[in-house]
Amino acid sequence: MLKGHPKGLIVAFFANMGERFGYYTMLAIFILYLQAKFGFSTAEAGGIYGSFLFGIYFLPLLGGYVADNLLGYGKTITIGIIIMFLGYTLLAMPGLGIAVVYSALAVISLGTGFFKGNLQALVGNMYDDPKFSANRDNAFNIFYMGINIGAFFAPSAAGAIGNWVLKGKGFTYDSSIPHMAHQFLDGKLEDVSKLTQLAHTQMGNNFTDLTSFSKTYIETLASSYNAGFAVAAASMVVSFLIFTGFKKYYKLADVTEKQKSKSKDLKNTMIVLTPQQTRERLIALGLVFFVVMFFWMAFHQNGFTMTIFARDYTQLGHVKPSTYVLFDLSQLLPVLFAIIGSILIFIGKGRIQKLIGAGVFVASVALAWYMISSFTGDYTITPQKFQQFNPIFIVFLTPVIIGFFTWLRNKGKEPSAPKKIGIGMLFTAVGFGLLIAASMGLTSPGQLNGGTSENLVSPFWLINTYLVLTVAELFLSPIGISFVSKVAPPKYKGLAQGGWLGATAFGNLAAGLIGILWDKIELWQFFAILVVMCLLSATFIFSVLKRLEAATGNQ
Repeated sequence: MLKGHPKGLIVAFFANMGERFGYYTMLAIFILYLQAKFGFSTAEAGGIYGSFLFGIYFLPLLGGYVADNLLGYGKTITIGIIIMFLGYTLLAMPGLGIAVVYSALAVISLGTGFFKGNLQALVGNMYDDPKFSANRDNAFNIFYMGINIGAFFAPSAAGAIGNWVLKGKGFTYDSSIPHMAHQFLDGKLEDVSKLTQLAHTQMGNNFTDLTSFSKTYIETLASSYNAGFAVAAASMVVSFLIFTGFKKYYKLADVTEKQKSKSKDLKNTMIVLTPQQTRERLIALGLVFFVVMFFWMAFHQNGFTMTIFARDYTQLGHVKPSTYVLFDLSQLLPVLFAIIGSILIFIGKGRIQKLIGAGVFVASVALAWYMISSFTGDYTITPQKFQQFNPIFIVFLTPVIIGFFTWLRNKGKEPSAPKKIGIGMLFTAVGFGLLIAASMGLTSPGQLNGGTSENLVSPFWLINTYLVLTVAELFLSPIGISFVSKVAPPKYKGLAQGGWLGATAFGNLAAGLIGILWDKIELWQFFAILVVMCLLSATFIFSVLKRLEAATGNQ
């Protein structure tokens, strides 16, 4: 899969993986932290969530300008990692007031703005070399896989450190306690019997009164999330060491057009476009940016309403061992290695590779069977764990998608990048269509009023939704980044990647703002709105397809 790619891609792969591990560790628990610590409603937490994501993805415009015109890509990326470390460290401090939280989020957003778009521009520069250029789309699929390896382990890391903190204080996680505890402390909980019962379950003979229990549980749960943010800070150190330690592998690509213009050796490598060509390329980028706003508005419900759907409408307790194994990392890894072993058996080029695959498969199946058969009692899933399915699906589906596109390319039938993006929007509509089906007959969020539905759906509704949305993402996101790296006028490469992320920012802002409707309409109607928007976006991109293909040279 790495044949025909520069070594600098591997450095970018792992640096990005470390940074994204930290980011998604933080994001997996962010909404839960806001509601547990401060008692925010869904709409209030959603507003902060959307604003933060907006900053994360809008500030790469600033980072792109700084790299293109002042510091270059490598220095800007390095400074971004350091700034992110400071932000996550601030967020990891227990007992923070909301003003300090806002400050930490601003710092993280600024650091990400310096890091994210410029790393993508750096990868794109590597594929300006003619001997690598044919693999540009595949390169960004591989690069994107690094993002999601980090993201896969993030929810488990957040959950593990959180459970460790809670266990140290003698507590276990219960999603229903924070809301009731805040209501009780605010004098708004009319029936205290359920909270009293849960308090006795959590504290046993140590229970004294509900006020003390409510305050202690809230603060302990918030501290468990602070520990998750500390993990995010540590991952920035790893990313920094990788990016700065292996600079020699991407050094030739770490050059902007402005830097080329000042170098006698590089000046003749500059690509000069006419004003008309520049205008056409910028218009094509703008059209794609418009479409992806709606994709990210829908997709980033994963950290918002889909997490709430997992918490309030999905069966999380008393699940079967065969279901629980998909959510526990230590149990899931043998299953994943069994899949890897089976793949080696079928695609291994030599006898040794096939034998290794068979050995991995047999050993992993035996270990998985032993673990599952040793399960006893009931098992509970935490809502943030559902977010691990998207990245693990990315990891396993990326080679499949790359192979599929390569097969089509060899036959001369590979879709253009814009057409892939349109197909991705159609898959997104199908994914949320599954949640429409799952939501039929369920109590509306407004009627639940922060409680948990009496009728709970199978976890596999969300798992299958994540599967379809992952296919959509692979058709759209890495392909879109590749499109930007190819179409962007050379002197605006960093800024253009910032524009892609800026469009993502507006989608993320809309992801939070649309949460206002969550408590006001029926559950299925909320997901139906997302489906309609995705279908309209797909229709639009297909309507301007020829113009977009012309910008990439594909007619």
